[in-house]
Amino acid sequence: MNFEQIVPSMPFILQGIWVTLQIVIIAGILGFILGIILSLFKIGRIKVLRWIADAYTSIFRGTPLVLQLMIIYFASPQLFGIQIEPYTAAILAFGLNSAAYISEIIRAGILAVDKGQQEAAMALGVPYNKMMKDVILPQAMKNILPALMNEFITLTKESAIVTVIGVTDIMRRSYIVGSDTFSFLEPLLFAGLIYYVMVLVLTVAGKWVEGRMRRSD
Repeated sequence: MNFEQIVPSMPFILQGIWVTLQIVIIAGILGFILGIILSLFKIGRIKVLRWIADAYTSIFRGTPLVLQLMIIYFASPQLFGIQIEPYTAAILAFGLNSAAYISEIIRAGILAVDKGQQEAAMALGVPYNKMMKDVILPQAMKNILPALMNEFITLTKESAIVTVIGVTDIMRRSYIVGSDTFSFLEPLLFAGLIYYVMVLVLTVAGKWVEGRMRRSD
């Protein structure tokens, strides 16, 4: 192995970190918001909404993420008459997919909250929406924080598949460098190191936040 040949191209590969983080952060926020809505549908009393949420989760958890990404990107002209940009397609695919997993995490967290909390809120005449926002969800979030961080870490690693639709993330840039130098091992190993460091940082940050929340109790 000769890493000297990719040293001039390392800044080019490192620029892909910002692209990857943008996709992961925006998709994570989208997935979290949609996940909360789906989880409330699942525990609600309206059967139609429960069926829609369960069907959504079943479809997005039961099919490969790369398939969902390629359908959103490559089939968009046939479905909508427009070509969705690769960056937008990546955010939509990851956000919609993540929402299915996050909805199950949040649903489990809500159901794990002591029923006495809900009964006490209802006895005090607290409206359902306010009870969920101010009483149930804050307690559920403390319980599911590790699972949410794990989902965010998984999203960061899986973001590498956006290279199949041409998004110039870390993986795509390392592939371009490999094509230019006719040597793929070194740039791919460098990309792997970048992902590894990113995951380590997220893991440490997650443990720090979890520790702060425990001390606040």
